[in-house]
Amino acid sequence: MSRDRSLLPYRPNVGAVLFAPDGRVLVCRRADLPNAEGAPGGWQLPQGGLDEGEDPRSAVLRELAEEIGTDRAEILAEHPDWLTYDLPPRLVGVALGGRYRGQRQKWFALRFLGTDADIRLDADPHPEFDAWRWVPIEDLPALAVDFKRDIYAELARAFARFARHD
Repeated sequence: MSRDRSLLPYRPNVGAVLFAPDGRVLVCRRADLPNAEGAPGGWQLPQGGLDEGEDPRSAVLRELAEEIGTDRAEILAEHPDWLTYDLPPRLVGVALGGRYRGQRQKWFALRFLGTDADIRLDADPHPEFDAWRWVPIEDLPALAVDFKRDIYAELARAFARFARHD
């Protein structure tokens, strides 16, 4: 597999900024990404691949069902741009099946319509996450892995209005 980033495409992807009724955002801990001490780490927002010809709005709800066990959500907004990130050199040719240089993502803000009991990380036979929690949206950039930090900062800025309450 090629490690020359310029020869690899971006993987089409959708992502969800899922807001609880109190305005906090769902983050999930990757089961396969240890932190610096070797313990589980890698907090991220739910996201996943966009199948060829699939509508991104449908895909984001499908990804929620697959990754967190529920699609009890309504779409509030769509980020106007496709956001991209490049994998760090050490992961090019390794992550994402070794076929992509990074991801090209369409992000959505969604309101969670369920209860915490509806979130089931074990709904998939091969769960991607091993823990989840609700956090203030301004915490997103600090929780992200370094190569996704700029995207998370943009999402926190673009979707901040959904974290506010009267």
